[in-house]
Amino acid sequence: MAETATVASDSTPRVAFIGAGKMASALALGLIRAGFTSADRIVGSDVSAESRDHFATTTGAATTISNIDAAKPADIVVLAVKPHHLKAVLTELNHHLGTRHLIVSIVAGVSIESMCAILGHDRRVVRVMPNTPCLVGESASAYCVGGTATPADGELIARMLAAVGIALPVAEQLIDAVTGLSGSGPAYVFLIIEALSDGGVKMGLPRDVATRLAAQTLLGAAKMVVETKQHPGVLKDAVASPGGTTIAGLHALEQGGLRGTLMNAVEAATRRARELG
Repeated sequence: MAETATVASDSTPRVAFIGAGKMASALALGLIRAGFTSADRIVGSDVSAESRDHFATTTGAATTISNIDAAKPADIVVLAVKPHHLKAVLTELNHHLGTRHLIVSIVAGVSIESMCAILGHDRRVVRVMPNTPCLVGESASAYCVGGTATPADGELIARMLAAVGIALPVAEQLIDAVTGLSGSGPAYVFLIIEALSDGGVKMGLPRDVATRLAAQTLLGAAKMVVETKQHPGVLKDAVASPGGTTIAGLHALEQGGLRGTLMNAVEAATRRARELG
């Protein structure tokens, strides 16, 4: 695909992704599939040719090696680079991002104040933590509004994120905890699905059957929590009959420390997010 940052002008938001990695590609494709914007209104910039090629192949959008060429014509500029690269990127873009740009950071650990210290405190900045299920319209995202971003900006970001899943406003000091829980959470769940599938295979199930049953079980259980709004403990108890198979399995999980291990995983990822900032 030709590398160009040219974007037409109409009411559909023009979105630039500064950093065209996997999370940027997933979010961009989710926004296209949801109709929030279109491929010809999206540009991804990255110094890596491999990342640009993946972004273009995944989304059908244009790419460029120039962050400036991507950002200048955009309405929404999504910062999707590694935390240790963000300062250099913001310094590069400083004189090319104005108050008309809505700047959205999905960079872990870096505060709005830190970004505004480089860009200027008159910039409209929103900090967001999405996750990769935005690719299938099931993202769990949180956001906070800062700088001179307006309530209307917050509503726009809420609408953008709601197009690919759920979006919850939080105080900025909680964004790192969101990173540790839902930002990193899909990886925890993939590991659980793989482990359940391994258990099924150990007990004689074919691998494809075991994996599909494990994935659908987590999908169905999650949907019950969301739709019934009952506490997960209540739903768990409803499955565990006295002296039955489920309580025997739950006992094994408690002996293995599953509950504490998952809590530790969220804590460890949250602490790492803070370190990256």
